[in-house]
Amino acid sequence: MFESVQGLLDEHAQLQQQLSDPAVYADQALARKLGRRSAQLNGIVEAHKRWKQLSEDLGAAREMAAEDPEFAAEVPGVEAELEAAQERLRRLLIPRDPDDARNVIIEVKGGEGGDEAALFAGDLLRMYTRYAEGRGWKTEIISATESDLGGFKDVSMAIKGSSNDPAEGVWARMKFEGGVHRVQRVPVTESQGRIHTSAAGVLVLPEVDEPEEIDISQNDLKIDVYRSSGPGGQSVNTTDSAVRITHLPTGIVVAMQNEKSQLQNREAAMRVLRARLLAHQQEQIDAANSETRKSQIRTMDRSERIRTYNFPENRVADHRTGYKAYNLDAVMNGELEPVIQSAIEMDEQARLDALGEDH
Repeated sequence: MFESVQGLLDEHAQLQQQLSDPAVYADQALARKLGRRSAQLNGIVEAHKRWKQLSEDLGAAREMAAEDPEFAAEVPGVEAELEAAQERLRRLLIPRDPDDARNVIIEVKGGEGGDEAALFAGDLLRMYTRYAEGRGWKTEIISATESDLGGFKDVSMAIKGSSNDPAEGVWARMKFEGGVHRVQRVPVTESQGRIHTSAAGVLVLPEVDEPEEIDISQNDLKIDVYRSSGPGGQSVNTTDSAVRITHLPTGIVVAMQNEKSQLQNREAAMRVLRARLLAHQQEQIDAANSETRKSQIRTMDRSERIRTYNFPENRVADHRTGYKAYNLDAVMNGELEPVIQSAIEMDEQARLDALGEDH
């Protein structure tokens, strides 16, 4: 069965050797990369060890059962344990998304529905912030355009984790949040108590660790500076501190105006641009590899409706996985794990099915 395991065990042994060499830590980017890969393989090494031990235990139990019927009672228990260990190892061997261990930049944008959509965008941001806090992740607002009634026309937030294990990575969990989030509720502006439907778009980008990872030529950038403006169009300041960067080869445009200085806005814009270019590269790879694309339920754009939040019924429903629960108040307060887990399990199953087709 697990033909690919030996190569991974050998790779893990080599990584331990490299990581024990103090010279490796002179290059922090390399040390981080090796550490991540080692963390990813640790689980496979432990699961393989457990599977191998149980295989030996089962063989011994069957031998003893043949000589002494009293030992026969132990065999079904060991068989069940071995089956569970085999399934765990099989799932760990599913090829992972190479970006799983990365941090993310999440963008939330109010869609159709005006002020109500902006308020809902604010609610989604709070939900993600609470979820991140619950997992011990750090959050940082990169840019925000507030609406007149509160909430956000658009807002970008960085989420940073602390684990090297790709299974615990921020991208590994948050990548399934991209798409259209639809809300059904009575808006604060509605005097008749009628339920309205509005929406917000979410885009999740894997963040680049080191600027050198993404090669950006200055000749490929068109940089414009202009005066910042706030809600209603009033001027935020009187200097040209806002920055718009256009990446000419891809047409990707990033604008920043939250910071007071042009330099800070430029740095924030470059940070988001690098994340968008990394996502763009991965999209191209996925498009070239139809199996990968087919097996993933995440979307990079804001056009696919992925979830509905129905406040009168206190119901949340994910349209991709079929997940439905009547605890919307808890979900909006950051208890998002069961919803995300349904997406992870569906994605894993699709990857397993794709592997089965290959063999």
